[in-house]
Amino acid sequence: MSSSVPGPVGTAPAGATALLVIAKEPLPGRVKTRLTPPFSPAEAARLAEAALADTLRTVCALPAARRVVVLEGRAGPWLPSGIEVVEQCTGGLDERLAAAFGGCTGPALLIGMDTPQITAADLAPALSPTAWDGCDAWFGPAEDGGFWALGLAEPDPALLRGVPMSVPETGAVQRHRLVDAGLTVRDLPQLRDVDTAADAAQVAALAPHGRFAAELGRLTGAVVR
Repeated sequence: MSSSVPGPVGTAPAGATALLVIAKEPLPGRVKTRLTPPFSPAEAARLAEAALADTLRTVCALPAARRVVVLEGRAGPWLPSGIEVVEQCTGGLDERLAAAFGGCTGPALLIGMDTPQITAADLAPALSPTAWDGCDAWFGPAEDGGFWALGLAEPDPALLRGVPMSVPETGAVQRHRLVDAGLTVRDLPQLRDVDTAADAAQVAALAPHGRFAAELGRLTGAVVR
């Protein structure tokens, strides 16, 4: 699929970037199904809610023009104040991500809810006053071959439509799509998504003081250090 090439990129002032979180309502049987087993659907949903809460806590601490949850489902008590909610469109994940960017009129950075270990430092390069100086896109690769973050100076939904999602080559295809469109791409740190129980244990160890680690400890009886 071809995509249009954004025009020249200038320098955006601090806080000018919209920060989006693509998320699902943490309902049993609807989220983190690869955690079942060893966890029950209800336990997997509790872990998903904790991961989302940790992610949103980090989002609230960062400079942004808007903070938005692009949500499948309904908001719950996990949603902090000051964050907008936009309903996800229907279709495959590529279409839903494309639509999320299509709703933005300026620079936007989108992250998922599967990396509760993210810190302000992980996202700082893409949200700095010079983040878009000579840069068209920011890309955060995931260890499983996907990506956990994508930023676009001029959001173009065509840059995402048709990218195969949830396969080992997702990240490579998406990054190549950006480069093939003539964009200058900078990379964020590689992070691990929470998909399996092994992922959950390793991610909790990276952020032992977060809600995700606490919830995992309650469910397993282990103390995360």
